[in-house]
Amino acid sequence: MRMAIVAALALTTSGAMADEIDDAHRQALQGRDIYWTCLAQQYSQESNKSMSGQDFTLHIASVCPSERQYFRAALVDYLTVQFPNTDAGTHMTTANNAIALAQKDVVTAFINHKAAASK
Repeated sequence: MRMAIVAALALTTSGAMADEIDDAHRQALQGRDIYWTCLAQQYSQESNKSMSGQDFTLHIASVCPSERQYFRAALVDYLTVQFPNTDAGTHMTTANNAIALAQKDVVTAFINHKAAASK
């Protein structure tokens, strides 16, 4: 009887943990999508056409602060649930790198589009 209770608790805990991981993953993806949507809106603004690549890089680094923070927090939460034994600083570094890569992608697209338009 005791083994059956332990097994039932293990299965319940395992299922609850899987649900927690799935929820955290959905939140991280939602955060990513919200941040990317904001960056895309910034990318497509008419006023950006006159910016240099350097000015646009600075602009992108400063926009969407709440969306960026939501993405960072959601990604750190997901990583913490998925990899609980990893140092929290490592999760923060991973989230910050994901944000930096998103910004880099938008800036690269801007510079490439600007270069193609000037030909």
